[in-house]
Amino acid sequence: MKQVTIYSDGACQGNPGPGGWGAVLIHGQRRKEIAGSCPATTNNRMELTAAIEALRCLKEPCEVAFYTDSKYVQLGMREWLPGWKAKGWRRGTKPVKNQDLWQALDHEAARHRVHWNWVKGHNQQPENERCDQLATQAIDTLRQELGPEGLRTARQAMDQA
Repeated sequence: MKQVTIYSDGACQGNPGPGGWGAVLIHGQRRKEIAGSCPATTNNRMELTAAIEALRCLKEPCEVAFYTDSKYVQLGMREWLPGWKAKGWRRGTKPVKNQDLWQALDHEAARHRVHWNWVKGHNQQPENERCDQLATQAIDTLRQELGPEGLRTARQAMDQA
């Protein structure tokens, strides 16, 4: 089974606000960087999206050492997910937040053997820092493409949803 190391990060300028995500995938000497954005989102949604998109890049089942600076993602996948599934995606009387993304991440992770690791963010870890740069650059590009009015419209649509 192929061994892959993945680092991911999500960012949001305002929470909610415009967000970005980035990931670095490493297999031997090969390295792939991916990133994306959303005009109106939350930091947690971007963290989850980064993990989903990184795992989607893997074309075959892999042994994955996954590093995230999000305790939300790491604890969710290591500890909380089985309970949420057993309780019909509920936390007490309320539905699990970001259920759509948790289900997508669960689906992608099920194809692999993933070891979920937490790394302290903004702590000079090169790949984590690069993921943060990718996420921030994605937000910057989005801001340039949409402009203030486009971001305002996206935020209003999110508030009404």
